[in-house]
Amino acid sequence: MPELPEVEALREFLDGHAVGRVLVRAQPAAVNVLKTYDPPLTALEGGTVTAVARHGKFLDLTVGGLHLVIHLARAGWLRWQDALPDAPPRPGKGPLALRVRLSTGGTGPAPGFDLTEAGTQKRLAVYCVTDPAQVPGVARLGPDPLAADFTEESLAALLKGERRQVKGVLRDQSVLAGIGNAYSDEILHAARMSPFKPAARLGPEDTARLYAAVRDTLLAAVERSRGVAAGQLKKEKKSGLRVHGRTGEACPVCGDTVREVSFSDSSLQYCPTCQTGGKLLADRRMSRLLK
Repeated sequence: MPELPEVEALREFLDGHAVGRVLVRAQPAAVNVLKTYDPPLTALEGGTVTAVARHGKFLDLTVGGLHLVIHLARAGWLRWQDALPDAPPRPGKGPLALRVRLSTGGTGPAPGFDLTEAGTQKRLAVYCVTDPAQVPGVARLGPDPLAADFTEESLAALLKGERRQVKGVLRDQSVLAGIGNAYSDEILHAARMSPFKPAARLGPEDTARLYAAVRDTLLAAVERSRGVAAGQLKKEKKSGLRVHGRTGEACPVCGDTVREVSFSDSSLQYCPTCQTGGKLLADRRMSRLLK
């Protein structure tokens, strides 16, 4: 799933490639991708892309007086093409969900991008709205962890009285915007903290360590992704991860074996030596440290 660093990299990419161009056509290829109907998607056509913003994991293209808001969900991606095919996309069962054609700025083939989604669970979502806050997922977002005004005190206030495990809190978009499964694993590894530690039990030193890990991990990932072509961002993300997706490999910090806890639709990875005092976490949803 694209998370804050990858979406921020896509925002920067589109800022350099789409801003200033006219949106010529937006063509859905999957019936379920468009989540709004008023204003219609065709209202974007003829408008100039004037800005690209990010709200958590959402991309937001300002087109004229409207906003094209995109959520790539778990298996979605944005694929830029300097020369889009002339033929319109055919609705069907393939990965293509939406094609956006932009002006050339002169003669030559039209550039633009395709939104694609792998797999059978189609969750990629596109909205055409007058205000991004009209998108429910945007409206409920918590603070951005990379915002200048997000401080250690801000994090402490969010965690106060929180009964859930810290892994779940980090992934909750209404608490912090943009962190998903992969970077929550990376953050907790950097903070030397168990994913199952109750958030309410974090003391001042724990909170300070977690805050530093959030900022350092995300900033480093954004910096690694900066300037990387859109098509290479997935590979770049994987190469920079230390524990997530690396079950059975050696922890780069201590050399212990990275372990996994599997759930019905996801998994987490952690280092026992770095995070749980050498104890293994039981591989079940309501797991606690094994005695």
